[in-house]
Amino acid sequence: MRIPNHIAIIPDGNRRYAVSNGMEKKEGYGHGLKPGLLALRKAKELGVKEITFYGFTVDNCKRPSEQVAAFQKACVKAVELLQQEGAELLVMGNEESKCFPEALKKYRRRQTICGGGIRLNFLVNYGWDWDLSHVKVDGRPWSCDISRIDMVIRWGGRYRLSGLLPIQSVYADIYSIPHMWPEYSDEDIEGAFAWYNTQDVTLGG
Repeated sequence: MRIPNHIAIIPDGNRRYAVSNGMEKKEGYGHGLKPGLLALRKAKELGVKEITFYGFTVDNCKRPSEQVAAFQKACVKAVELLQQEGAELLVMGNEESKCFPEALKKYRRRQTICGGGIRLNFLVNYGWDWDLSHVKVDGRPWSCDISRIDMVIRWGGRYRLSGLLPIQSVYADIYSIPHMWPEYSDEDIEGAFAWYNTQDVTLGG
């Protein structure tokens, strides 16, 4: 089976999951923590070299304040859990905004944690326009340390990228899973990879 080098995870459906289970919308984000840990472990098991998790976007911060506080807290906890697995960790996003969690600023430069391993990117308070308008001293985009994405896997039944790393996702195949992110199972990743293996990956050639 052909394994994608780099996959991106869009963990959509947390609020819909909460509502459908009789909870407040803000409570859904906490239920997305364990799925992230399981997805990382499965990706590592299958031989993925790089994985990107879409935490939250600049636009997400327009939601009610209690929801913003809830997904900020969930992202901090997610990074705490994921870093225990061993990775080359990078947290990417608009760090100058008050919406960027203070606890995650120490990960703004890629660093080896728990022995290293898979390249792990976590997008927090990320905006595609922010990314494209900020360049490093050598002229490269702010997200240049993140490689080209082979496949985007999105939960919750949507097919849009929602501004995910526009440069890196230019040739990405998109796989949509109908159920919500908190309902994750390892079969989701396995099914996505089986589908990817049937795709004609030409990169325009």
